[in-house]
Amino acid sequence: MRITLISLGKFKKNSVHRALFEEYADRLQWMFDLKELAVKSPSANVSTRQEQEAALIMEALPTESIVFALDERGGDISSSTFSKLLEKHINAGNSHFTFIIGGADGLHESVREKAKHLMAFGKTTWPHMMVRGMLAEQLYRAQQTLKGHPYHKE
Repeated sequence: MRITLISLGKFKKNSVHRALFEEYADRLQWMFDLKELAVKSPSANVSTRQEQEAALIMEALPTESIVFALDERGGDISSSTFSKLLEKHINAGNSHFTFIIGGADGLHESVREKAKHLMAFGKTTWPHMMVRGMLAEQLYRAQQTLKGHPYHKE
């Protein structure tokens, strides 16, 4: 199983967000690849900036991967539903999943259209760097649940 996380922005060297992300990413037994992207000369225009970010995301997107985009318009799914969704794809023979976290202005429509699944961590707005850690924790939770460990309690 392979997970790719494509995210706009770069972690600061000693940030608490980085520590949270690494805590859970290091626990994963699945192969995990973080691709941090940054637009070199971002436009002041939001629409143009989203297009610039979308171009970088599309270029970094692995082929033959199930794409999840984290987007405020995405579905708010429970941890157990997320685990079951991954399990369904795994049982169908899929072994590579890509998760996309956009920039501060959100994802361009072309990126949302590329995604098989749009998901959100609730209706609350979260810092993008914190979302990385939250996603890594949910992936670890799913891994443990799929292995039959009682990490997730209902």
